[in-house]
Amino acid sequence: MGQIVVNLDVEMAKRKMSLSELAERVGLTLANLSILKTGKAKAIRFSTLEAICRELGCQPGDILEYRDE
Repeated sequence: MGQIVVNLDVEMAKRKMSLSELAERVGLTLANLSILKTGKAKAIRFSTLEAICRELGCQPGDILEYRDE
């Protein structure tokens, strides 16, 4: 069974952006963004994904990756 891997930390590191800075820019709580970053989120809204991509200047595929085990 495959899994979705969240590479949010990689994209943030490329831009030298902290989790708290990104949370403030996209209007999420630090706790909710942390849940997403660690891959523990069950879902993500397209509006949230759009806001993250806008602030990081990336594509959704840069953040989300499918890995077949």
